[in-house]
Amino acid sequence: MNTRTLTIVLACIATAALVGCDPADTEPTPDAPAATRPTTEAPAATPTKATEEPVETKAVPKFVGMGLQSAQDTAQKEGFSALTSHDSAGRGRAQAFDRNWKVCSQNVAAGKSVPTDTTLDFGAVKLEEDCPADDAEAPETADGKMPSLVGKSVKVARKALDSSTSITVTDAAQDRMVLMESNWRVCTQSPSPGVALNGQPVEFTAVKFEEDCP
Repeated sequence: MNTRTLTIVLACIATAALVGCDPADTEPTPDAPAATRPTTEAPAATPTKATEEPVETKAVPKFVGMGLQSAQDTAQKEGFSALTSHDSAGRGRAQAFDRNWKVCSQNVAAGKSVPTDTTLDFGAVKLEEDCPADDAEAPETADGKMPSLVGKSVKVARKALDSSTSITVTDAAQDRMVLMESNWRVCTQSPSPGVALNGQPVEFTAVKFEEDCP
């Protein structure tokens, strides 16, 4: 205890009856620590959006002459995943079993370099069939008039008309039911090509593709 503190204590004892004094109050207090100021944290860095990788460009292989399944497998190995196919004969058949079809045409020429997200379209026919010189084009209805549908498959002929059209199909050779319309070929049609279509019914006669119209 230093001299200053001793003097104050003695003074407190002498005047205890008159003044309340606590020697502890006489101890010098250390300086209070400085108030802690709240720190402002730096904002988290905003993650940058990942840059999309550019689409790879590759040369398209030659698919003509390959089986449809093999052509599709080859295209996928080369990175082309957008694949489709159609009936080169123009009969509107679906390629349900790819191994039963062969490629006659391709929409992107062999050797041409294109992005790998390009859609590749294969024209195909059944294995036992000959490829046509050119893919058959779908008939078009011009200005609401009856198109020429003789020689087309019944399925394609039906698709060329408005979905509300009433259509009757009869066997031109025998009294058979026309069930698988992609296997039947139109022999006659009514109305005739060029007649205005105003909602009137349409009639076809047909035979199977391997048969001759009577």
